[in-house]
Amino acid sequence: MTEATVTLHPGSVPLAAWRAVHFGAGAHLDTACRPAVEAGARTIEAIIARGDPVYGVNTGFGKLASVRIGDEDLATLQRNIVLSHAAGVGEPLPVPVARLVMALKLASLAQGASGVRWETVEHLDACLARGLVPVIPGQGSVGASGDLAPLAHMTAALMGVGEFFVEGARVPADKALARAGLHPLTLGPKEGLALLNGTQTSTALALAGLFEAERVFASALVTGALATDAARGSDGPFDRRIQALRRHRGQIEVADALRELMAGSAIRESHRVGDPRVQDPYCLRCQPQVMGACLDLLRQAAGTLATEANGVSDNPLVFSDAGEVISGGNFHAEPVAFAADMIAMALCEIGSLAERRIAMLVDPALSGLPAFLTPKPGLNSGFMIPQVTAAALVSENKQRAYPASVDSIPTSANQEDHVSMAAHGARRLLPMAGNAANVIGIELLAAAQGCDFHAPLRSSARLERVRALLRGRVPQLDDDRHFAPDMEKATALVTSGALAEAAGRDVLPAVAEEAAVAGA
Repeated sequence: MTEATVTLHPGSVPLAAWRAVHFGAGAHLDTACRPAVEAGARTIEAIIARGDPVYGVNTGFGKLASVRIGDEDLATLQRNIVLSHAAGVGEPLPVPVARLVMALKLASLAQGASGVRWETVEHLDACLARGLVPVIPGQGSVGASGDLAPLAHMTAALMGVGEFFVEGARVPADKALARAGLHPLTLGPKEGLALLNGTQTSTALALAGLFEAERVFASALVTGALATDAARGSDGPFDRRIQALRRHRGQIEVADALRELMAGSAIRESHRVGDPRVQDPYCLRCQPQVMGACLDLLRQAAGTLATEANGVSDNPLVFSDAGEVISGGNFHAEPVAFAADMIAMALCEIGSLAERRIAMLVDPALSGLPAFLTPKPGLNSGFMIPQVTAAALVSENKQRAYPASVDSIPTSANQEDHVSMAAHGARRLLPMAGNAANVIGIELLAAAQGCDFHAPLRSSARLERVRALLRGRVPQLDDDRHFAPDMEKATALVTSGALAEAAGRDVLPAVAEEAAVAGA
């Protein structure tokens, strides 16, 4: 974990803060929200005192909402719903994602519309601050009524049931709490439902996918420019006048970035006059159109997720100013499902276009370079199989990119008769981003190798910094060697963001920084 800490201001947390939490920053709650939380809790107390039947407070849940629960059983009711709903399966969520789930739930409860007590909010805040991360199975949510099973596992750990990750080790929840100087949480009326109802798991997974997609996108612009130079491609298709006639913002900004990345390239200048080729393949020529569309899509998804992350999505909701509790459907994660599908499509296309550039570079008929980018083709296979690996990863992402949001299956005896499948859509994003990052890593190696054949001509200053960064870790490929370590090192430059930093963030369009929080 980094030493940085972000303050969560409920309802107006910027994407930059969620990104920081995902990548290891600490998080704590702005305590100015306490009066709103306490007002919500007093509303629940007043309802119980009056004896009014209110869903989730003194009734059963889902199809059992008509069953009235006596005051003497209210604490048991909340404990039972958590333990019965903690029915997830599969590998645990990655620790960064689980921490993000906690932070999102904390910011939601702290808006005072969930009816929980301040001490409950403090308990969740303390667990997050002390590095106690619940072990949350990744499978079991259909995205309505929220992410019930995953959030139930989170809540159970707060109660001392289940496990926490503590410094990478799985520790029984009761022991982890004791070591941290915390008592297991005892739930008050409605608190179990408030904690396990909501879209925080799907949203955390989608945000994590978005943040990784940002790095993949930025790196793919850099490797795309480098591959264009390696193939002695034209920067004419990146002319701003072409993009202005199409009017799409993302396309315009991508073309601007590609021109800046290639500006001053001696390789490009050497082929400006006398090159017999009239047009480059689409994988070079149409980068602004394809990558620009991906940028627009990612930005739309970022806007949706920025809004969702700052919303309240449990049920029922407490309106303390009117003393009312109203049951609704904010837990339905359709916006998150759509956002996740958009990110998946963008990741798929980023990798697909990059793989086509790799395939072009290894084909001497298209690139004019030695076959498979090796000085001694035949004796050496060069980049033959890395291109096959890239193709395999791209096809895997195609298979995963089918929209999850178009699926639904009734649950809870048809009470929940239409569900979003947001968790399915979001959970695939990190593996898809990993696949795309590996493709971009392979392209980095291939494009740098292609430029090596043009020596002593050099590329632009920005792209030469990128080549120097790579060559400090991976030497030029003269004769075949164990390829996997080279690929791992190249991909690490993508996933760490180092590749984009070397090229210069100032010319790369941001995906999510401008995403506004609705109502903030």
